[in-house]
Amino acid sequence: MPVSMVLRVNGEDKPLMIDVRTTVLDALREHLGLTGSKKGCDHGQCGACTVLIDGRRVVSCLTLAASAQDKDIQTIEGLASNGKLHPMQQAFIDQDAFQCGYCTPGQIMSAVACVREGHANSDAEIREYMSGNICRCAAYPNIVAAVKQAAGEIQRG
Repeated sequence: MPVSMVLRVNGEDKPLMIDVRTTVLDALREHLGLTGSKKGCDHGQCGACTVLIDGRRVVSCLTLAASAQDKDIQTIEGLASNGKLHPMQQAFIDQDAFQCGYCTPGQIMSAVACVREGHANSDAEIREYMSGNICRCAAYPNIVAAVKQAAGEIQRG
């Protein structure tokens, strides 16, 4: 039987009737039409589905939607503001930090959290804290450059 719940996604309350076993990823993609977060491995190992829940990065494919009630979920679609890209989104473009683009939403969400958590002080630290996000195209040097580019602006803002 479906259950009624409300998820707060990108600052808006979204009422849903979903199976209690529905993950945050499936709620976003299948029920809310927010397809930016990708279903990569469906085992929490690739990071393509990374979103922020109460500011912390979470692999949404392993997180039940019911556990995200009363929490703030931020997706790649919610990063841009007033028609302007988030500094991390712009840095990924500037640094050519993607090729096929499949992992990019998860990479960007993880990178935002990496900076907010204070883990963007060196290339090695960025690599360590971004290691849960796999890029099959191997754009890692450019991803590190993008995180470094955006870090100052995010920390100031």
